[in-house]
Amino acid sequence: MQILTIATRESPLALWQAEHVRARLEALHPGLRVAILGMTTRGDQILDVTLSKVGGKGLFVKELEVALADGRADLAVHSMKDVPMALPEGFELAVIGEREDPRDAFVSNRYTRLSELPPGAVVGTSSLRREAQLRMRYPHLAVKPLRGNVGTRLRKLDGGEFDAILLAAAGLIRLGHQERIRSLLDTAQSLPAAGQGALGIEIRSGRPDLAALLAPLNHAPTAACVRAERQVSRVLGGSCQVPLGAHAVLRDGMLHLDGFVASADGQTFLADSASGPEHDPEAVGQALADKLVARGARAILDALAG
Repeated sequence: MQILTIATRESPLALWQAEHVRARLEALHPGLRVAILGMTTRGDQILDVTLSKVGGKGLFVKELEVALADGRADLAVHSMKDVPMALPEGFELAVIGEREDPRDAFVSNRYTRLSELPPGAVVGTSSLRREAQLRMRYPHLAVKPLRGNVGTRLRKLDGGEFDAILLAAAGLIRLGHQERIRSLLDTAQSLPAAGQGALGIEIRSGRPDLAALLAPLNHAPTAACVRAERQVSRVLGGSCQVPLGAHAVLRDGMLHLDGFVASADGQTFLADSASGPEHDPEAVGQALADKLVARGARAILDALAG
């Protein structure tokens, strides 16, 4: 019997994702046994400051990569929006799985949509991307940081710390909290993060046998969209220190990609779009990044870098 080990964070959502991949693999390959190695990452430990101030979402990935490197695990399952744009040497993304709803969700116990919030209402979010869009479109709202796993964030809302919070719809759906979603934010209202809603599987390079075993989990349409989105972020130095969104859809073999980069206060906001063939998603992402640079994105990035 072949045994594989998945490295994962120990948050409820990360464990759901790992269990999902385990079930898919064991169903696809009779005789395969998949174990799960739960780990606590630096991103899970540091909860009193925003990720943008302590190194970004890569803090959710590094410990899992150490487990891959030293042989304690064969694969790591990530939310694609948490995966840095450049992987360390010796690692590769073997799979980008089918995407769940990529939109942001509006969650509140008193209101049904963002437009109902009165001046001064407190909205919680962990994302500079969401914050910049909120400040640009709803300058009368108070935006405050919100860290922790999905359950922790919902408890803070229920405890009265916020009038509303914004979360990725995919996480709420996967954890069975669909009923908490009061409304979904259209992508024109809140453009998602690159890769939002998609799962990625990372392995050590040079393991073609493992890559072949995992290949049936790859979802080519999602992978094309996510690769285009990630190219925009890669070119513009995207991380959670940069308010940047990118979202692609696939129609009739063509990728249609929207993106933006903004100042943290939403005062400077550059948005554009690009289209191109599905077979070259990085070229579509590059075209959009070039448009944003031509419109002044580098000045925003330089200001954010201090």
